[in-house]
Amino acid sequence: MSYTPDSAVQTARTQAVRTYIQRHRAAFLDDLAEWLRIPSVSAQPERAADVRRSADWLAAKLTETGFTTVEVWETDGAPAVFAEWHSGDADAPTVLVYGHHDVQPAAREDGWDTDPFEPYITDGRMYARGAADDKGQVFFHTLGVRAHLAATGRTTPAVNLKLIVEGEEESGSPHFRDLVESHADRLAADVVIVSDTGMWSEDTPTVCTGMRGVADCEIQLYGPDQDIHSGSFGGAVPNPATVAGRIVAALHDENERVAVPGFYDGVTELSDAERALIAELPFDEDGWLRTAKSHGTLGESGFSTLERVWARPTAEVNGIGGGYQGPGGKTIVPASAQLKLSFRLVAGQDPAKIELAVRDWLAAQVPQGIRYEIVFGAPTRPCLTPLDHPALRSVARAMSLAFDGAKIRYTREGGSGPAADLQDVLGAPVLFLGISVPSDGWHAPNEKVELGLLMKGVETTAHLWGDLPAAVPAAAPQR
Repeated sequence: MSYTPDSAVQTARTQAVRTYIQRHRAAFLDDLAEWLRIPSVSAQPERAADVRRSADWLAAKLTETGFTTVEVWETDGAPAVFAEWHSGDADAPTVLVYGHHDVQPAAREDGWDTDPFEPYITDGRMYARGAADDKGQVFFHTLGVRAHLAATGRTTPAVNLKLIVEGEEESGSPHFRDLVESHADRLAADVVIVSDTGMWSEDTPTVCTGMRGVADCEIQLYGPDQDIHSGSFGGAVPNPATVAGRIVAALHDENERVAVPGFYDGVTELSDAERALIAELPFDEDGWLRTAKSHGTLGESGFSTLERVWARPTAEVNGIGGGYQGPGGKTIVPASAQLKLSFRLVAGQDPAKIELAVRDWLAAQVPQGIRYEIVFGAPTRPCLTPLDHPALRSVARAMSLAFDGAKIRYTREGGSGPAADLQDVLGAPVLFLGISVPSDGWHAPNEKVELGLLMKGVETTAHLWGDLPAAVPAAAPQR
């Protein structure tokens, strides 16, 4: 059945969920702390054994939770964990939950008040590397599914529940797409839930509906075969550093729109309803600027700051160099110059087409006498779930129940992640379910998770697995 906040049955189930969670809260936090003590830093080769230990620990805990299939999947890098628990209902939808068990590097001397790998609880918060990003948000699914079973009297979930927890997200997920493609049949799902995201604030519960993609490139410009005297040759031969400056200047027009022809082709434009929902959020632009360590806003004309970072494509100069950089003067025409550019992409944009458009645009910018090379990195595709998608509404209903009937608002993420690979390969809608807030300090010293919100995440999943079966069949592709 679909849950409704005013239903007597739902009221009883909500209380049953909370009672179960409260009874098992202490043991749950003890287990989470044990996992957080494993320094699974994928970026540090000397921690490879710890990353594997983290995967093995999670696999054992998922088996203890009740998942009937649990496997550690090898990659050319760090291992991932796969788990599956079939529903007893023949027509149950299949849900795949994504998260990661690796964490960012951390050391006491970075500015931590306590040992980053010795969890510390105070004032309703747990401090440790990975508490929010992402072990805490992965682990709340273990208690959530048990609370779902306890509140409904079921012996199996109301959905076919799968988990894929990778071990290299903090290193850019270099092997994740290959992993998804090689196991696409095992990972097949009607809905993907990504629990590696956050909410607007403790007082404003939100669901993320999309993430931008990214394409990046490096450009090498070559002029003379060596640095040459600017008095003897300057003004008569092309200067690669000057060309680099002109390329940067040509990247945007007077309205801060990206000037690459065809760049906006296919962009999914914001609807009036979406713009109104974004405007509802209690956005403090001055506070945002302080967080950004910046002194003014600038971006595409006609859009607000949040619209620019969530729903509009961008081009940024990440680096520029060339010529003499030492003290004093050196009057030369340099032999070479370099540029690093990145393009954030939104729904409707194809990274392959963007790469072709940038290559064509660059060819038109480079004058005769300058040789150049352009190399693109591996792209990440954008992903977006429409606001009227039934599964998204199901997530919002479940979260509202956990937050005592609060109105759930919607956000997007300006960054990029591996969620798009799941959407692209599996052909399933990607939804985001996270309870972290900006003050949790992802990647920073003293990372923490608010324990009250962590329990709200547990509650949300407990309600979600019961709500999705009524919502998903109308939206699920025929598989």
